[in-house]
Amino acid sequence: MGIYLSAPKTEKFSEDGENSRLRYGLSSMQGWRATMEDAHAAVTDLDASTSFFGVYDGHGGKAVAKFCAKYLHRQVLKHEAYLSGDIGTSVQKSFFRMDEMMRGQRGWRELSILGDKLNKFTGMIQGLIWSPRSGDKNDQVDDWAFEEGPHSDFSGPTSGSTACIAVVRANQLVIANAGDSRCVISRGGQAYNLSRDHKPDLEVERERILEAGGFIHAGRVNGSLNLARAIGDMEFKQNKYLPAEMQIVTANPDVNIVELCHDDEFIVLACDGIWDCMSSQQLVDFIHEQLKSETKLSKVCEKVLDRCLAPSTAVGVGCDNMTMILVQFTKSNPAGASAHDKSSAPLEVPFESKPAETE
Repeated sequence: MGIYLSAPKTEKFSEDGENSRLRYGLSSMQGWRATMEDAHAAVTDLDASTSFFGVYDGHGGKAVAKFCAKYLHRQVLKHEAYLSGDIGTSVQKSFFRMDEMMRGQRGWRELSILGDKLNKFTGMIQGLIWSPRSGDKNDQVDDWAFEEGPHSDFSGPTSGSTACIAVVRANQLVIANAGDSRCVISRGGQAYNLSRDHKPDLEVERERILEAGGFIHAGRVNGSLNLARAIGDMEFKQNKYLPAEMQIVTANPDVNIVELCHDDEFIVLACDGIWDCMSSQQLVDFIHEQLKSETKLSKVCEKVLDRCLAPSTAVGVGCDNMTMILVQFTKSNPAGASAHDKSSAPLEVPFESKPAETE
């Protein structure tokens, strides 16, 4: 549940950006929570033809979410599958790579720097003492395994984070999700979920949890974690006889590839602090209404956060950290799609074949 403040922190971090293919706005707010554990990434030009957006909802601390926001898109870009045009594979491998990178001396050091102030100071000092003298300017993948120091046997963080990311290239949209942050697309005003919330009570999640030796109590994995997939949470990934995708909790994302069409207006990526308060269709409708009078997308996001903020902690919802990214496709020719041959194209989603319902 987390610890709540006596009054919410409503100051927001907001940002806008654009290129020739799309524009985005984002906003995040700590709200009633005692600490801010959400993080995000928005990179309009991952390369000359590709954009990347991601939201990360931390639990047990902010370090893993901030680690993902700093490194996940870099790993997508440098993976050999990405270089060959296979974005889906590069994204999936990058989720697993986050867990690998957070182990060992350098993993401990990076997480410490991204964590609380005391650990940040300690991590910086150890970086000066123990980091390889050759440096890390090119952020080579193999460098992570070779750094030695007093935390060389660090098995990874007990805290964790959800990850929901969107990669846009031409008329292709690649969504990857682990956890209960969510991506929704507005197609002709209709909301479609492009990700699935990974809760322990889903049949496919329950089967994996039980087969890996875990249990579910009160809707939580081993009675503690209310997510079935996440980056980090290494205490649930200790079975040496199982691959990473079959652990009690796995970083393995659902990867969904969608061909954009002329009717596609925008996508929303948001942490569950938003989805606890509004259904997918309710949020799409709210955004449409706001866009009638507001041109700055970050301002639309801010209005959503204000709309979701609870008046008190007694309400039960609206008390979480909140982060939202709104990505609007260039309307004249959205993501390179042709209105003539792609308008009203069927939206094929492996786990959700019908529009999202209003709750």
